[in-house]
Amino acid sequence: MPNLTLRLSAIVLIGLCIWAFAAPAAAAPTEGLKLHYQRTYNGKPVEGEDAIVLLAARSEALISAEAVLAGKAAFPHEQTLVKPAAGELLQLARLNSSETIATLDREALGKQRFELIESEGKTILGHRCRIARTVVNSNTIELCYTNELPVAGAPTVLGHQLGLVLELVRNGNFVIRATQIEAFLGLDLGAMAQGGSTDEPFVAPALLDGPSYKDRLWKSRFTTIPVFQDQIVNFSEQDREPREGVTRYANGTVVLKTLQLPEIQPGSQVFVDLLARSNGDAYDRTGSVFVIPLKSQGHAGKRSFMDGLQYGVAALPLYQNGNGRSYRGVVATEGYAPLIELMRFFTPFGVKHFNHLQLKGKTWHEAVPYRMDITDIATRLSGQTVAVGVFIGNYDQGGHKIDLNLTIHASDAATAMYSKPQEHKPAASPVLIPLFNTTNVMEMAKQDYATMFDVPKGLEVKFTLARPLKNARLRYIATGHGGWTNGDEFQPKKNTLLLDGKPLFAFVPWRQDCGAYRLFNPASGNFNDGLSSSDLSRSNWCPGTATNPVYIDLGDLKAGRHVVSVRIPQGAREGESFSAWNVSGVVVGE
Repeated sequence: MPNLTLRLSAIVLIGLCIWAFAAPAAAAPTEGLKLHYQRTYNGKPVEGEDAIVLLAARSEALISAEAVLAGKAAFPHEQTLVKPAAGELLQLARLNSSETIATLDREALGKQRFELIESEGKTILGHRCRIARTVVNSNTIELCYTNELPVAGAPTVLGHQLGLVLELVRNGNFVIRATQIEAFLGLDLGAMAQGGSTDEPFVAPALLDGPSYKDRLWKSRFTTIPVFQDQIVNFSEQDREPREGVTRYANGTVVLKTLQLPEIQPGSQVFVDLLARSNGDAYDRTGSVFVIPLKSQGHAGKRSFMDGLQYGVAALPLYQNGNGRSYRGVVATEGYAPLIELMRFFTPFGVKHFNHLQLKGKTWHEAVPYRMDITDIATRLSGQTVAVGVFIGNYDQGGHKIDLNLTIHASDAATAMYSKPQEHKPAASPVLIPLFNTTNVMEMAKQDYATMFDVPKGLEVKFTLARPLKNARLRYIATGHGGWTNGDEFQPKKNTLLLDGKPLFAFVPWRQDCGAYRLFNPASGNFNDGLSSSDLSRSNWCPGTATNPVYIDLGDLKAGRHVVSVRIPQGAREGESFSAWNVSGVVVGE
């Protein structure tokens, strides 16, 4: 057999060191076969992934990739060492240049069960194969393996005891198939385990249990930007638990933190993750995660909502529509940019703090997780300095506790192939124009409710484009409020949007699935008809949910002056009760 020079990365050395207790150093250089595998989906090659490489010897096999073996793989990268006869599977992951983790499993291989298909077979690379079938997580897997060669191994952890797997087919359309087999001689595993030649520094691994290993590896595949941890959002002039870098406004109902966003690579996806629980407040409250650009092209020199937070609501520009009331900071002007809302959310009735209110058959959740894709906004703020804030409207000194993270997931060819929507591809010259946000984030600092829809004019925003805007869309979030029988919280109301005076889009924002979130609402009121308050349908929100944006196509907009109008038939006041509509809109385009 030809002698092929192989250089294993440091991660292989680490694995062999861990495995040294299970097998003594080889007395002579190991010989075996090196196989290359290609992935295809619906008959087409899967782009953007390094080809799988299998090093299969008589008693062990290494699953790797060409770039890893060459020491050129990006972090994180993973390899798997398998001893079929001993039933041992060692997985190793190099997370970065200074951190390596590993996990050893002596049970997984023994649990694999296959149905041998005697009547079927095929020939791959000149070797006659037999077929074995199994089901993994509802996926039907067929393995084509041969016993004609003196080694065993597979391109995944499946089938190493069967023989040499030359093809794996999942659900009939995803295929991993061997494309090349060559011999190797001179890979002395025992010598390599004691520190053979390598270009990468040796990094001692952390040996973890299986779940911990998978969690660490998963988290290393994306960037997490922590914003708030155990942060109280309450109504109090005093900050009971100060956090470094966090500023409180509006008597503690708004928390803000300034951070520098990293450069977000084209094709990446960005999410906001919020975890909330009651710290004393029993009610469903309006919440908003928002961002204020501080130093960005198109916003530099403009006033922003930051002026109102720092100097009071009177520092924000005035908006009037003829209904006799005045609203501050809700629409864009030539010199002012309103808040950019990342996510509208609603707290449930007292999750965690009121879990002692027991009902038979109800096991309350400990917190509410909210997660929203904000790629279209975040990619347009790439590399900028921003203030990220959270508002929860409440008058409780305990209030709520939150954790907030932003996560950035770099472009991945496999993710793109299976699920990534085309609309998440960043524009060549991305544009972000905040137009309006009527949520009274400074409610506890005397910012008025958005009741401007009680007259036909509703909300009207004028803006000027210095140049044409292609593929423009309005990211629109709308929720209705007025928490009594005839209030707009419980009355479906049509939202109509106009562009330059012409009807553009109309819909009725409404949620009918609120009962599905009952276990987040231990303090929800119960009625004589058997329903809970948290069960009731509402104007585009439920206690314990986030509200999805609606994307409205604006087409290609010409340079010059434009007007966007929002009209809603807001219900009339009844005594001290009134309705309001929290709507936010930003234009994205290129």
